[in-house]
Amino acid sequence: MEWIAFPLHPETPDKGRSLEELFAGRPIDVPEMMRHLRQTAAELGLPFGDRTMTYNSRLAQELAGWAADKGRENDFHRAVFRAYFSDGLNIGNPAVLVKLADAAGLPGDEARQVIESRTYRQAVDRDWDSAVRLGVTAVPTFMIRGKTLVGAQPTSVLERFLEENGARRNPSPLDL
Repeated sequence: MEWIAFPLHPETPDKGRSLEELFAGRPIDVPEMMRHLRQTAAELGLPFGDRTMTYNSRLAQELAGWAADKGRENDFHRAVFRAYFSDGLNIGNPAVLVKLADAAGLPGDEARQVIESRTYRQAVDRDWDSAVRLGVTAVPTFMIRGKTLVGAQPTSVLERFLEENGARRNPSPLDL
């Protein structure tokens, strides 16, 4: 499976912006949206805090490419997810990202160098271009044969989406 990273609102300034500012002018009840997200996260066993801000994920995505090359992509993604959605940290801040890399078992000094040199900038640019071409507007987005499912979904919804679009379940080794 190919993963494509794309920005969470690339226009977001380095200091971030409030969720109210992000959704201004749209018919979105931010407190209700956050209540729904907390409930969904709880149902899925995911950490989710009372965040009030959104931050630019560009540098986090670049560092994730490096983490993948180091074989620590999942650890890094978990650390960034918790920092952003549970702890409300600014994942666009290089110092925060270096600490997250360290927490994921990656060398902080190398992480700092990757951020400063923007080593993975072009790879993320290609991912963003692919996301735009595919019409991806939110994360997560699941795509199969031209059909899409957008947003965090209960397992039953994701399973139904996969089955309706021709995915076959592999038997568990315990079933053999």
